[in-house]
Amino acid sequence: MLLRLPSSPARPLLLKLIAAGLEAADPYQALIKAIALDGPSLRVGRRTFDLSHTRRVIAVGAGKASARMAQALEVVLGERLEGGLVIVKTGHSLPTGRTTILEAGHPIPNRAGLVATQRLLRLVQDLTPRDLLIVLLSGGASSLLPAPVSDVMLADKQRTTQLLLRCGATINEINVVRKHLSLIKGGGLATSTGAKIVTLVLSDVIGDDLGSIGSGPTAADPSTFAEAIGVLRRYQIWTAVPPAVRRYLQKGQQGEVPETLKPGSPREGAVHHHIIGSNHIMLDAVAHTARQAGLLTKLVSAPITGEASVAAKQFVELSKAVKTGRGRVQRPYCVVAGGEATVTVTGHGKGGRAQEFAAAAALEISGLPNAWVVALGSDGTDGPTDAAGALVSGETVSQATRLKVNLHTAVNRHNAYPALKKLGCHIHTGPTGTNVNDLYLFLQL
Repeated sequence: MLLRLPSSPARPLLLKLIAAGLEAADPYQALIKAIALDGPSLRVGRRTFDLSHTRRVIAVGAGKASARMAQALEVVLGERLEGGLVIVKTGHSLPTGRTTILEAGHPIPNRAGLVATQRLLRLVQDLTPRDLLIVLLSGGASSLLPAPVSDVMLADKQRTTQLLLRCGATINEINVVRKHLSLIKGGGLATSTGAKIVTLVLSDVIGDDLGSIGSGPTAADPSTFAEAIGVLRRYQIWTAVPPAVRRYLQKGQQGEVPETLKPGSPREGAVHHHIIGSNHIMLDAVAHTARQAGLLTKLVSAPITGEASVAAKQFVELSKAVKTGRGRVQRPYCVVAGGEATVTVTGHGKGGRAQEFAAAAALEISGLPNAWVVALGSDGTDGPTDAAGALVSGETVSQATRLKVNLHTAVNRHNAYPALKKLGCHIHTGPTGTNVNDLYLFLQL
């Protein structure tokens, strides 16, 4: 990973804070800490599994961080791992010895993902209760594991996913729909094999809901076909999704096709989940580093959610209140937050939630001396762009005026990328190997 920030007086400090967060979210180190093999005993967190009567140990997985997880698993298990298959976003492959790494499309599922998922399902379907299946799961898995039900084509799922991503639906709402159009999501992977399952999770979901991370391929799913239909109607895209999608969901609502894996089912009992990393672990590391640097530091407990432009205004207001609420704080201070904002896209703008957040924040801190805001996607990719996010300051708006860049228009048209690129505000990391939601910082020196 090559972390590049725009030049500013705060650059050295911000580099240190961001690097600390990304290092804490490193899935390789997180997995190494979480599991260990001692003879026939496999420790996963506080639980121990006896492998003395286990025939085969196979690993499968998907997500932006799953290649790093596979590398670590190979180190821990060595020859005890017979093999495996992991699906990552295009460009996120890493070298492995026993695990096949395949690339696929994200955030829109593509044919490469379909073929890879079919191969993954073939690998696990012959496993028995004498086998152990280790599932490596991280953010991005929902798009990387397309396995549409028989009545729905890949193109139908692609169109539906595009509409959901652009309408402002939350990731949880998007996943409710995706689970009910998939053979693998919503516990589908668990029901497709007879093996005992240990799922190691790097969470990109606020609250670490197992059914939402990667659309829960091994987790029980309480949502229903009716709720999936409700999401599409609520965002007024029910008539826009392909007819095959509407027909299948209606068949499910009428009980003509099976529901997803439900809580309390026997198969759920064969699965053990363990979260190895999450957004709050990253935030704790950033806050600790900020305090070590002598900054008065506030770690925001509530996650950043909702429309990016609105969330940015609320975050700046909260950050300013930290100073006034502490009796005119004189020393430098930092506010640390995480979460995942959304963008309801209209038109054909280019950007991402972190960039739109940063652009909107620049308008809120305009003229504020020695103040900066960072918005960063922990996976290194913000929207369909090469930027991980952006860094703005109290001087960004005046700079935009000089360069004839209209930040108000950029935010309103969801076209933050070209504006921030012209202003030199982008943060670049390349693929980070992790994915634990976003990092937001307010810094005033």
